[in-house]
Amino acid sequence: MSGHLGARPKRIVGLGGTFRQASSSERIVRAVLKECEHLGAETTMFDGPALARLPHFNPEHPDRTAEERALVHAIRSADGIVIGSPGYHGGYSGLVKNAIDLLEDLRGDSRVYFDGRPVGLIVTAAGWQACGTTLSALRDVIHAMRGWPTPVGVAVNSVEQRPFDADGTLCDEGVANAVRAQARQIMHFAMEGAACPA
Repeated sequence: MSGHLGARPKRIVGLGGTFRQASSSERIVRAVLKECEHLGAETTMFDGPALARLPHFNPEHPDRTAEERALVHAIRSADGIVIGSPGYHGGYSGLVKNAIDLLEDLRGDSRVYFDGRPVGLIVTAAGWQACGTTLSALRDVIHAMRGWPTPVGVAVNSVEQRPFDADGTLCDEGVANAVRAQARQIMHFAMEGAACPA
């Protein structure tokens, strides 16, 4: 990985989770962010409870709450993003959808939406089919928003896997390897400036 002396640390923003504190998807997003920190990044997390405080996105009412402005500003200044969601009926959660809808506020930026930035995706769901359809749905959204989904997506089948032990430590080596790989891909892309102009 290369960088320039004196360059600011890369900023990686995580978002995701559920109304439940410390959900599996949220904890895996945090694990990716922690790996990014080990690789020199500064990170910010918008977890399920934070996303739950966002009002329903309404493009007809542009006045934004402090929480909405904070999320938009964080994504605007991010070099990479990590998004995690549970799989609900084959799709991603309403909390995550509402947060992504709010990013319509970036449509007028010179670097619109996720343009040219790596986006790591994480899904937890009850079954491999739901994992696959939810991950695919998120990839489609990231492509539509001009981002670059990392080749490694982390999918956890909650019926077969228990990635965390009783202390909250990531104990599934397969998931841990995917977390490390995704973080490396995010940081490599961000550091090498692989973005292409539109």
